[in-house]
Amino acid sequence: VQLQASGGGLVQAGGSLRLSCAASGGTFSSYAMGWFRQAPGKEREFVSVISWNGGRTIYADSVKGRFAISRDNAKKTVYLYMNSLKPEDTAVYYCAADTYGVVADASRNLYEYDYWGQGTQVTVSS
Repeated sequence: VQLQASGGGLVQAGGSLRLSCAASGGTFSSYAMGWFRQAPGKEREFVSVISWNGGRTIYADSVKGRFAISRDNAKKTVYLYMNSLKPEDTAVYYCAADTYGVVADASRNLYEYDYWGQGTQVTVSS
């Protein structure tokens, strides 16, 4: 399975971005898909996850109400809509696939994920 994240860039505080993660190989429609981020000097942290059919989502408290995750299984793509961006959202954003497919509290743990994309940089200026 290969994951290709895109859509990052430089945006002013309060702005919006949409990240995409396109998958190839494997059975995308059976995977739970997550987004994580890593800021310089910090550990990789959970952002959001969506179940295989889109029926369940979880968000980190820091992004709840501002970010939205969705997926299109026909296009083998997962999206992260980021609104009301803050400077503290600046990080490299990674998408990841959990072949288990079901979303649970454990989905916040990066070790639950089997495949990772290469990351896309998001920079929010103040």
